[in-house]
Amino acid sequence: MSENDTPQGAALAALNRLADWSATLTWDDVPPAVQERLRLVLLDTLGVTLLGARLPERAPLVRAWAPSPGPVPVFGTGVESTVETAAWLNATALVSLEMDEGNKFAAGHPAAHGFPAVLALAAALDTDGPTTAAALVVAYEVAARYGRASRARPGVHPHGNWGVTGAAAGCARLLGLGADKIAAAVDTASGMPIAGHFSAAFDGNPVRNEWMGACNLAGLAAARLAQAGVAHPTGIAAHSLGDLLGSFDPGALVEDLGRRWDIELGYFKRHASCAFTHPSADATLVLREYLAAEGLGTADVTGVRVTTYSMAAALNRTTFSNRLAAMFSIPYVVTTALLHGRVAPGGFDVSREAAFEALAGRVEVTTGEEFDARLPHARGAAVELFLADGRVLRHEVANPIGDAAHEPFDHERTVALLADLLGDPETVDRVVDCAAALPQARSARDVLRSLTPA
Repeated sequence: MSENDTPQGAALAALNRLADWSATLTWDDVPPAVQERLRLVLLDTLGVTLLGARLPERAPLVRAWAPSPGPVPVFGTGVESTVETAAWLNATALVSLEMDEGNKFAAGHPAAHGFPAVLALAAALDTDGPTTAAALVVAYEVAARYGRASRARPGVHPHGNWGVTGAAAGCARLLGLGADKIAAAVDTASGMPIAGHFSAAFDGNPVRNEWMGACNLAGLAAARLAQAGVAHPTGIAAHSLGDLLGSFDPGALVEDLGRRWDIELGYFKRHASCAFTHPSADATLVLREYLAAEGLGTADVTGVRVTTYSMAAALNRTTFSNRLAAMFSIPYVVTTALLHGRVAPGGFDVSREAAFEALAGRVEVTTGEEFDARLPHARGAAVELFLADGRVLRHEVANPIGDAAHEPFDHERTVALLADLLGDPETVDRVVDCAAALPQARSARDVLRSLTPA
């Protein structure tokens, strides 16, 4: 048996091919449509980070870090600090409202796993725009491929494990490392996964957000180990992401390499809630319009039944201790959509009202095998409203709005969403200008500093 016939050898061989591709990719090599998609993902990522930075808990958190002076902006805070501080704090702000871009084929969030680290390092090194943009593409594609290759055990949350590879790859590119050292950085990162349990999200434990900060910092550390010549690739992903956390398929790392761009297959989020809840929210909003058209309201609803795929059906708690826990509850999301016509970041503020609690308590969530059978290409749900007059209103969606397969967001729609969320035209303009200018900028630092003001 050759070394490549072992799981560890196969993981290393596939990584070496992926590293070769990562080392040679330039911004000019990226197809125009993919370049535009990168700008769009960057626009969403920066805007959502600024939104998260405004949460009331963020200012005390930034103060608690006692940031040392540095050249790297902590977005939306008025603070510039070290690359490590900025990478961690920007990453946790990005994911704190569950509105960051995701990828259903990777089963998680490739951009959030690597973009904060890459952008922080780009500001520290003051790299040019094309170099930074190429590193961002590498970070996304590597993370997404490791996400495709990984199948976690039940209960493992995807934050902070497979995606650390993207942070490492993108940072290694910014450091000018060759293929061998990129492979070493990514392999090292794949040996540092976080085994976070999904209960953190259900219970509202904010450690779930910190996993993403740790992931970005670990990727940066892995790239530096490779730069120093300390890292030694062994194919450890076969054991860390594989044996320990679930299973690992090395072939997914190189499938259609150079032909398929996973960044084009991601989704954007219009609801401040877990992606698993979005099809239920979308179907509920349609039914809310039906009720209004017939002169009915939530007082006429005696019960709600949601049928969806099994991973989403686990989000069935009808009580929620805080905002994070609520964002991982289909009863919360459905009730918010019915009562308020949207699932906005501030929706949790009214969830303690008696009418809200009563309606949420009447939401039943069940698993539909037909929805499981369509994964990962379709993530659907059906919502039924049971009315006092005996009628049942039902609506089903195959994919949530914002998915690449269903009403994907374009630039105009993304800007409109950010304008609605941020409510500040000047801030929105800064985000739009930054995302547009960065790939061609002479100085990444100068462009990113425009997002420092609180």
